[in-house]
Amino acid sequence: MDASIGGGAVAGSDTSVKGRQSHPVPPDAWEQPEMRAALASREISSVYRLLRKHGVSQRQIAAMTGQSQSEVSEILKGRQVMAYDVLTRIADGLGVPRGYMGLAYDEATAIKVVGAADGQQAEEDESVKRRRFLAHAAQVTMGAAVFGPESGTWSAGPAKTPAPGRIGMTDVRQVEAATRALRSLDYQYGGGFCRDAVVAQLSWGQQMLESSGTEMVKNRLYVALADLHSLAGWTSFDTGLMDSARGHFANALDLAKQGDSHPLVANVLYRMGRVYLHNDAPNDALKLFQLGQIAAQESGSELAVAVLCANEAWAYAMMGNEEQATKLLGRSKDEFARADLAEAESWVKFFTETDVYAMIGTVHTVLAAKNAEHTKYAIPALTKAVESYDDDMARSKTFMLSALATNHLLEGDLDHGSKVGSKAVDCAEGIKSERVKDRMRPLQVEAERRRNNADARDLADRLNSFYAA
Repeated sequence: MDASIGGGAVAGSDTSVKGRQSHPVPPDAWEQPEMRAALASREISSVYRLLRKHGVSQRQIAAMTGQSQSEVSEILKGRQVMAYDVLTRIADGLGVPRGYMGLAYDEATAIKVVGAADGQQAEEDESVKRRRFLAHAAQVTMGAAVFGPESGTWSAGPAKTPAPGRIGMTDVRQVEAATRALRSLDYQYGGGFCRDAVVAQLSWGQQMLESSGTEMVKNRLYVALADLHSLAGWTSFDTGLMDSARGHFANALDLAKQGDSHPLVANVLYRMGRVYLHNDAPNDALKLFQLGQIAAQESGSELAVAVLCANEAWAYAMMGNEEQATKLLGRSKDEFARADLAEAESWVKFFTETDVYAMIGTVHTVLAAKNAEHTKYAIPALTKAVESYDDDMARSKTFMLSALATNHLLEGDLDHGSKVGSKAVDCAEGIKSERVKDRMRPLQVEAERRRNNADARDLADRLNSFYAA
């Protein structure tokens, strides 16, 4: 939790001012490759450790950033800093160009679009946050509070910015085109590469909610902005900003409902469910997938139903329910076979035959962790997915390479598994995504377990270097 990181020494204190004036950081420190990499990934613990190597003391770091020495010490030991307001205070205090940390847009934009910073919500227990989102999702999907009372406001209400007087379909199409372009960048390079651009685009797009236009234009605008909020949520998730992701997805749900788009409601619920899967909360993820399934079935989209079934299977696999996992995988394949891909809504068209194989491989990889027999199902599916993904889907390909390598190691094919694992690292090094690092952890664990083998040991060493970079 990083809410308490904002405590300690007051930024405006004499000590803080004195620390900023002395500038103990060497002028070229921020330009060195190792430091630039740490800043780009917002690994503040690495930034502080590198400053210590430059002779900057913990006391000096605390003075410049407005933190207590105990907080600086905790960060040096690995405590993560994710709140936007804390990151900007650290950047400004140390004299780091905000763009080096992906904080280039101004604070007003951050408040307008992201709402409350991650750190402002961090004191609330994560399980409570998940329950609040489930309550909100249930209200949007079914029009009733199933899991609890009104979930409350998801973002702050700052002063409104000037908006265009009147909008037409051309304006809405511009938002849609920008979203498509930014989503392509996310697929290829990761959320860390394009999140700020998504947020800035969203700030501009939201101004049009104040504009006049025909009912048809306004409804399409709701859906376009819902999709853009969904992308903002996904890129926030990819960079580890979980509270921001939750806020964007909540806004996306509201706008999709206003635009009467059941398929997009289903898609947003699927994406938020994936956030919870990633954070080892399969029970809560399953509830969101099941809510999404309601919206998917109301939309009449077999493809949307297939997506939700596949992800429900993933949740059941994580819960150890092999029977339900395999049953839902089968239903996902059946629904996909019946789907009219040409007529599918744009936000589910990403789910191609390649993704079907990817989900089959992913679910069986989870099951293989407890029962290695599942490698015989995972490996063929993952191999097909890897062969089909091109460079435009670099992040997805990296996920599949990592899972494929893990299965080969579990199966005992250490030579081939290590070669595939090395390819996964090659791909991962070009992607700005915290999620990629997290998804590759099982491969690191399996490689470390087999250090008595030279190939596995080399892979483990390379993975350790990748995480230390």
